[in-house]
Amino acid sequence: MKRKLTFLLSSIAVLGLTLILGACGSKPAAYNPDQKLGEQLNYTITGIDASSGEMDNATKALTKYGLKQDNWQLMPSSTAAMTSTLDKAIKYKEPIVVTAYQPHWMFSKYPIKWLKDPKNVFGRGEHEATIARKGLKKDNPGAYKLLQNFHWDLKKDAEPVMMDINGGEDKTVAAQKFIKNNPKKVSKMLQGVPDGKGKKIKLVYMPYDYEIAASNVVEQLLKRKNYDVTLQQLDVEVMWQAIVSDKADASVTAELPSTHKAFAKKYKGQYDYVRTNLKGARIGLAVPKYMKNINSIEDLKK
Repeated sequence: MKRKLTFLLSSIAVLGLTLILGACGSKPAAYNPDQKLGEQLNYTITGIDASSGEMDNATKALTKYGLKQDNWQLMPSSTAAMTSTLDKAIKYKEPIVVTAYQPHWMFSKYPIKWLKDPKNVFGRGEHEATIARKGLKKDNPGAYKLLQNFHWDLKKDAEPVMMDINGGEDKTVAAQKFIKNNPKKVSKMLQGVPDGKGKKIKLVYMPYDYEIAASNVVEQLLKRKNYDVTLQQLDVEVMWQAIVSDKADASVTAELPSTHKAFAKKYKGQYDYVRTNLKGARIGLAVPKYMKNINSIEDLKK
């Protein structure tokens, strides 16, 4: 009897271990174009920070495209959590829909595509802008001149710097690498900029990949002309408040016209719009390219 009990317990243990190992080794279900997408995703779009502009627009999109009534929901997380989830989904070719912003390194790293937005909920295009406090041009014309000069290309310039930082390179090293590898562009950015002679300037930016890359490049350009630069990372609302209250001098990371629309409207006339420094920015929803039959936000109802 004892032997039978021992054998039974051993058999149960082996079966349990087999099930556990099988579960650990099993792959998640891949995207099935013949099954309703909402069912495969539990009707959930993977988002980023709840306070971001693209999340506000994504919330509106749920209503305007009739997705909310079909129980679609937006799951806030963080940019890091969203890209981690996207990475895993692409590894196993799972279905996923994410809120997306360009410029971002994920468009270089992953095979993803934008979903068409026929109702223009996310606007017709974005750009990165340089804004400054009122009076900076008069108080610090040299630094202001560099801010007027600074602009770069999304694919050729910004994305490589972001990819370097994402790959583990120190942000200062990545910025210096861009400057070293682009002498002609840098020469134009520094054209007409006088020696700063240690004059102070404070730049503010948000804690995102493009913002970190762009702000560090501008910091290194200013330091080349002997300006004493301070960088401070702030949340978006605090960043705008710092500019209009003269607690900071400038930012090269204002996302307009849609993402930061509320702040641009709230502080109209209280800041200096210096220039557009990067074209081709965009916000919206994106999916992996292997989801070939999902090409528009309207297709989420399939």
